[in-house]
Amino acid sequence: MESREEIYSLLSKLLEDMFEVEPEDINPAASLYEDLDIDSIDAVDLVVELRGITGKQIDPDIFKAVRTVQDVIDAVATIVELE
Repeated sequence: MESREEIYSLLSKLLEDMFEVEPEDINPAASLYEDLDIDSIDAVDLVVELRGITGKQIDPDIFKAVRTVQDVIDAVATIVELE
């Protein structure tokens, strides 16, 4: 992954495929828990999937503070060292 746009695209596809989130509901400001109805178990599944895709170890503490789609994009960007 070389850009935040690429991460957003991947994350959108994961949310659609894994959790049946409607594409029109996905945007950077969307709350994972309130807008997209992702629960804590879903969040763990998402972290496991992202670890498999990035090949990087993901610190669970990073994802404890994640609330929005943008937060996930920022966390993944940090993990894959886009910053």
